[in-house]
Amino acid sequence: MDEKREGRAKDVADEGRREALGCLAAWSGAALVWTVVGGVPRAQAADGEGVAQDGLAFVQISDTHLGFRREANPDVQGSLRRAIADINALAKRPAFVVHTGDVSHLSRPEEFDLARQMLKDIRVDRVHTIPGEHDALDDGVSGYLKFFDHDGRHKAWYSFDQGGVHFVALNNVLNFSTSRLAALGDEQLAWLKRDLAGLSHSTPVIVLAHIPLWTVYEPWGWGTADAAQAMALLRPFGSVTVLNGHIHQVLQKVEGNVALHTARSLAYPLPTPGQAGFGEPAPVKVPAGELGKLLGTRQIAVVRGQSRLAMVDTPLDH
Repeated sequence: MDEKREGRAKDVADEGRREALGCLAAWSGAALVWTVVGGVPRAQAADGEGVAQDGLAFVQISDTHLGFRREANPDVQGSLRRAIADINALAKRPAFVVHTGDVSHLSRPEEFDLARQMLKDIRVDRVHTIPGEHDALDDGVSGYLKFFDHDGRHKAWYSFDQGGVHFVALNNVLNFSTSRLAALGDEQLAWLKRDLAGLSHSTPVIVLAHIPLWTVYEPWGWGTADAAQAMALLRPFGSVTVLNGHIHQVLQKVEGNVALHTARSLAYPLPTPGQAGFGEPAPVKVPAGELGKLLGTRQIAVVRGQSRLAMVDTPLDH
C-alpha cells in the first residue's frame, strides 16, 4: 500500500475542488482553543495554560504508524515517546486518551504489541483506540483485535460513558482504498442506531472515527460513503463532536450542531487535499527541524452546563 501512496502524478486540483473545500478551515502552527457556543466552534490562540480545568478532560492522539521507517520520519517511536512525555506533563491529568487509528503501519503483530506496550506508559486510566486502514491490512481487523478488543465482543466498534458524555467509537476502514470511499456498513449503522436510542438528546456525544465523516477529498478516499446515515442518527443531539485522524492535518467543519475535527499525526505529514504533484496522499518529507511543528496532540475539555467544548492542538515542537 505504502509504495502506491508514494507515487506522484500530475496536479489534480481544479476550481471545483477549491470551491468544495471553501467550507473547511485549515490550521497549523500555534495551538488553538475551540469554544463551542450554540453548536458553532470559535477559535482563538491558546494562552499556554491548556484547556479549562473544570469538567471532563482527555487527549486525542492519532496515526502513530509504528513500524514506519522511511525518510519522512525514521523515528516514529521517538515521536510517540515525546507525545507521551507531553501528556504526562500536563498540569491537569486527563481522564483518558483516545487514539483515532493507524496505530500500526503494516498491521504486524510486533507493531501492535509495541503500540500496546508504549501506550501503557501514558499515565491515564485507559487508552481507547479505533483501527485505521493501516491496522486492517491482509486479514481485516482481526489482527488488531487480538491486541485492542475493548469490550470483548470482537468488534472494532463500541461505546462508553464518562463524565456525563457518551462516546461512540466506530470502524470506517474496512475495504478501504485510496480511489473510493470506505463505509461503516449496515451492521455497524444498525448497532449505532440501537446504541443512541436510549440517550436523551441533551446528552453530549463524542464520536471517534479514523476517516473523516465528511467528504474532504473523494479522489483520495478522504471521506466515508455512508456518513450521511450516521449523521442523520447524530443530528437530533444538541452537542455532537466527531474526532477523526487519517489525513494527518487539522481541518474542521460544522454541520448544524455537529462539529467535525481532524487531527495531526504523530508519524509524518500528508499533502493538503488535492495538492499539486500528488496523485495519491504520500508521506511528505520536510526540512530538518520542521517535522515537530507538523506533528502533535490535542487536549479536549467538556464543561457541563456551559455549552462549551475547548480544544487545544499542540505541535510536538512548541
